[in-house]
Amino acid sequence: MNPHHSGDVDHDAPAAQLEREAELHISSLEETVEWLRGLVCAGDGVDEAVGRVLDVGCGPGIGTCLLARAFPRAEILAVDRDPAVLERVRLRAARRHLASRVTARRAELPGEFEALGAADVIWAGHLVHHLGDQQAALDALAARLRRGGVLAVAERGLPPRFLPRDIGMGRPGLQARLEAADEDWFTAMRGDLPGASATVEDWPAMLARAGLIPTGTRTFLTDLPTPLGLPAREHLHGHLTRLRERVGDRLDAEDRAVLERLVDGDACTGILWRPDAFYLSATTVHTARACSRD
Repeated sequence: MNPHHSGDVDHDAPAAQLEREAELHISSLEETVEWLRGLVCAGDGVDEAVGRVLDVGCGPGIGTCLLARAFPRAEILAVDRDPAVLERVRLRAARRHLASRVTARRAELPGEFEALGAADVIWAGHLVHHLGDQQAALDALAARLRRGGVLAVAERGLPPRFLPRDIGMGRPGLQARLEAADEDWFTAMRGDLPGASATVEDWPAMLARAGLIPTGTRTFLTDLPTPLGLPAREHLHGHLTRLRERVGDRLDAEDRAVLERLVDGDACTGILWRPDAFYLSATTVHTARACSRD
């Protein structure tokens, strides 16, 4: 993602960063959507059975457009709270000649779940952990499914890896310590959410408690080896910059100093220039079907 510069505030920067990150994952997103399509159609080839798809927490619309291609007869509703990312959804859909079937709508969740209407397929990508009561969120999503419909929830997986254990600065193992500090931040963030409720994050069991029948879990890998291209390096620079803001005060002085060197855009030791930088991450998707009744 783009390095931050001083000067005027770019209010669209978060949306641009989200889009750049999603584009790094486009191959795994394509694989994910193809798997989801197979689950929904169950080998019957009945694309016409999918009339409406919800992409809840859609971000900049890369997944939205993939869903529109996968379900060519469906109306696609892309939902997010950020007007800037919704505008990117509209522009992407227009460029891909999908504007007649893709609608972008602002919604505040969980309060507006009911207003989304019913759907045959619901995709919730990295959304549920932003809502205080995760089980209640799954219950609300399940209630939006038509009979026989499928809910797909992407949550956690494995955090990205992008540096070797020993990077030649500070103590080896910096990335593991950054991940540990970020987990502590994440726990505190979730505790501060409205209606926060602790739950064992057994996603298939949570989907079952929502009244659905679990239909499978898969993990999809994004593997970008060295030499890493500029878009991935810019994303990692943004990632490390945000980590510095989130967890800098949780690190010791040595690790903070190393982190500063990694985000230094002019230093050869920085992430924008390091020859040993790579990008490896995994996203786990859990699916479940609404009971079909005669």
